[in-house]
Amino acid sequence: MQKGRFSTVDEYIALHPAPIKEGLALIRKTIKTAAPGAEEMISYQMPAYKLNGVLVFFSATKNHYGFYPTSRPIIAFREKLKSFETSKGVIRLPLDKPIPVKLITEIVKWQVKENLLKAESVKLKA
Repeated sequence: MQKGRFSTVDEYIALHPAPIKEGLALIRKTIKTAAPGAEEMISYQMPAYKLNGVLVFFSATKNHYGFYPTSRPIIAFREKLKSFETSKGVIRLPLDKPIPVKLITEIVKWQVKENLLKAESVKLKA
């Protein structure tokens, strides 16, 4: 869906039609609220967030929003994700349904905790 080049999340969102922009902006706001210290960037031509490692990516296609929390949260949240199409590292959020803000928040916060535990473990081994 995106056309042209972009180097910021604002530019990425601006490339989409108005209704899609609103959804992307809500996903962005939800991630930033759940992980206020996360670094925002573009990676793999998608908005991405890192905090002690990768947290999540997101995107929009013609048919859905892609929310990429990596594979571990998809396994951990499999019961709550039953109504969504998923694969190894992506949750597909239908464009015609409300953005699941509460679920995104839970996943991002879970990922923040996991990344902190992993960082502490690495620090203890050093």
